[in-house]
Amino acid sequence: MPDWENPDETRRHEKYERLIARAKLAPEMTTAVAHPCDESSLRGAVEAAETGLMRPVLVGPVQKIRAVATAHSIDISPFELIDASHSDASAAKAVEIIRAGGAELLMKGSLHTDELMRAVTSSATGLRTARRISHVFVMDVPHHAETLFITDAAINIAPDLDAKRDIIQNAIDLFTAIGLGTPRVAILSAVETVTSKIPSTIEAAALCKMAERGQITGGILDGPLAFDNAIDPEAARIKGIKSEVAGRAQILVVPNLESGNMLAKNLTFLARADAAGLVLGARVPIILTSRADSVRARLASCAVAVLFAEARRNNAPIQGG
Repeated sequence: MPDWENPDETRRHEKYERLIARAKLAPEMTTAVAHPCDESSLRGAVEAAETGLMRPVLVGPVQKIRAVATAHSIDISPFELIDASHSDASAAKAVEIIRAGGAELLMKGSLHTDELMRAVTSSATGLRTARRISHVFVMDVPHHAETLFITDAAINIAPDLDAKRDIIQNAIDLFTAIGLGTPRVAILSAVETVTSKIPSTIEAAALCKMAERGQITGGILDGPLAFDNAIDPEAARIKGIKSEVAGRAQILVVPNLESGNMLAKNLTFLARADAAGLVLGARVPIILTSRADSVRARLASCAVAVLFAEARRNNAPIQGG
């Protein structure tokens, strides 16, 4: 029995299972998969199709994709293949398909993230919108009651205040669109007091004021908060922090990519958390998967993308969950 179908494992990761089950109810979405030229990326796309989450269009060197499928006994006969000579060409072609209305989601294959994002962010032929593009980890942490969103730990290296506004808004929009309600958003720093010695505390305070003035909408913000008093009620009580967010945060906004990347990987490797990943702020959701991802994390990434795209298509949050 595959690990992700094991009943004990299902209970341990029931948050992801609920997302996947709800995404199966949405109409099957065509997904341009850019350069699925290794076993992990090709199998991930095929498993998502077999689960009923999407209909992949495989974009890349056709002979190489077929060779990978043959070598690893992956049946790709039901799926459309579109030839592209190399990874950059695969990314460009996948983006072109989406711009032409041929797909509703974009999925990263075995190419580097920066290759895919170059095609996405091209001013002339990409998928940019007025919103800053950012990444959200949707994390299923064992023994933690709620799904945790961590942003941005993959795209924006050292975001300024305006970029952080978009990063937060992207995460809030995703949280509400997939039916999780109104999120409690913690803007993280090393301490919970505002001090000129730590610039991220000043930005956290400014972002909270921006939310008060309607520049960020749809969530409840607080910050600066240290990680412990953002997620642990007892830590918040001991520090005397009284807010709707402290100790109960659902979205964790990190100061920069380095801190976010370390936080996400600490949870993954020390707490055995799964980390689904999605890029937001483009014309369509972009599914980012890693070769180290479990099957469940890959499926959860696809499920979250499907739910978000369906909610945007209907212009209303999906209820439930």
